[in-house]
Amino acid sequence: MKRLRPVLILGAVIALGAAGWWVFLRPDPARTLTGYIEGERVYLSAPVSGAVARLYVREGGRVETGGRTFLIDPGVQQAQAESAAAGVGAAQARVEDLTKGQRAEELSVYDAELQAALAGERQADADYNRIAPLVRQGIYAPARLDQVRAARDAARAQTAAVHRRREVATLGARQDAVAQARQQVAQAEGGLAEASVRLRQLSPVSPSPARVEEVFYRPGEWAPANQPILALLPDREVKLVFFVPEAEMARYRAGRTVRFACDGCAAGGQARITWISARPEFTPPILYSKGSRDRLVYRVEALPANAAALNPGLPVDVTPLGAGE
Repeated sequence: MKRLRPVLILGAVIALGAAGWWVFLRPDPARTLTGYIEGERVYLSAPVSGAVARLYVREGGRVETGGRTFLIDPGVQQAQAESAAAGVGAAQARVEDLTKGQRAEELSVYDAELQAALAGERQADADYNRIAPLVRQGIYAPARLDQVRAARDAARAQTAAVHRRREVATLGARQDAVAQARQQVAQAEGGLAEASVRLRQLSPVSPSPARVEEVFYRPGEWAPANQPILALLPDREVKLVFFVPEAEMARYRAGRTVRFACDGCAAGGQARITWISARPEFTPPILYSKGSRDRLVYRVEALPANAAALNPGLPVDVTPLGAGE
């Protein structure tokens, strides 16, 4: 019995040590919060039906902001744009023609008429100057003087009329006609802008840096109008979703930074909290959990700094924010 006593004492010490480790030193399952990576796709399509002429990206590749993605056969829309551009040129030419007056060849006709009118006026003045003294001498009757005076006045009026027509010919069209022509230019330019927009819509660009998730149509295939040609996963649409127990929610608010880790990820991942649910929810039935979790949790979303390297569905472990942080 004396020999068994040390063994019993040693066993009691080991048991007490194990119990102490279990109570005080065992890993705390709440030291990490469970979550996953989520992503929202963006689908790019064309507003008209047509064959896919070019594909500028590939599945799994990346595209930057403003990068070209695909091109629908632009034959019809290109012809419409060229026709609209020609319409703008024609309308602008009409405005220029109306504002600059008649051509030099047309003005030369008025010049000839003016010279003829001046010659007639000189002849009428000469006749008046010759007849007036003879009437005063009684050689001609006063009625003769009235005739040459009327002829002189008519010649002068004819000269003034031709001169005025010559001035008007250099002024161009009426103001209302010019204004109407300018409105036609604006209308033609609007048609050209519309045709240019339709042409650009045949080759949409990436709205932001993104990963090419899937390509639905290849070059040569016919794509219906508004049918997605490919799907992008923008970096800004990749987010970290994790769940925080109700008792710890006071530590979390939008704008704070959390640290996370995942299998195959670079160490020290960080994400900025962008959204926190206003109401608690029960723990989802499927979670990437390493232990038990509180039944009531809040959904929190954060924007990771290395979004381009994270795949949707990837489980992550989030380091909880400390009470003093």
